[in-house]
Amino acid sequence: MDDAIDFADLKRRMNGALSAFKSELAGLRTGRASSSLVEPIMVEAYGGQMPLVQLATVSVPEPRMISIQVWDRTTVGAVDKAIRSSSLGLNPVVEGVSIRLPIPELNAERRQELVKVAHKYAEQARVAVRHVRRDGMDAIKKAEKDGLSEDMQRQLSDQVQKLTDDMVAEVDRMLASKEAEITQI
Repeated sequence: MDDAIDFADLKRRMNGALSAFKSELAGLRTGRASSSLVEPIMVEAYGGQMPLVQLATVSVPEPRMISIQVWDRTTVGAVDKAIRSSSLGLNPVVEGVSIRLPIPELNAERRQELVKVAHKYAEQARVAVRHVRRDGMDAIKKAEKDGLSEDMQRQLSDQVQKLTDDMVAEVDRMLASKEAEITQI
């Protein structure tokens, strides 16, 4: 009766939430410039939302500078606006189709902002994991109506809860690691 719910699918979906969280944390580069810093930025262009990396070439010419070469002159303003409205706290310098992003030295206030952003990302990851858990519990309840015994239902529920707890603990571990990295630099 273990086929009442697909644990492999639940685990895959929870791992997807973890990997999304991991990539968001990677975007919180603290001390050095990195192209991954601007990868999650979505730009309003061509009638929809597009990732910045689909509109421009991103490079890191210096340790504290990101250079963005926008391919289409008409989207430069939208790229500038998207960078300014992102939670990165960067001020782009526009020069024609080129945008320079100086990465400021981190002060205590900026470190606290980055920690808050990391906590926000962690909470989103926890919520995503809990949504997957809810789907698993719903599948167990459906299977119970289809004749799954109460003992088996309790056992499956415990397994789903343990998987959820493990994933949330991993999110917390990753958050603590990133928080230590932010505050030490």
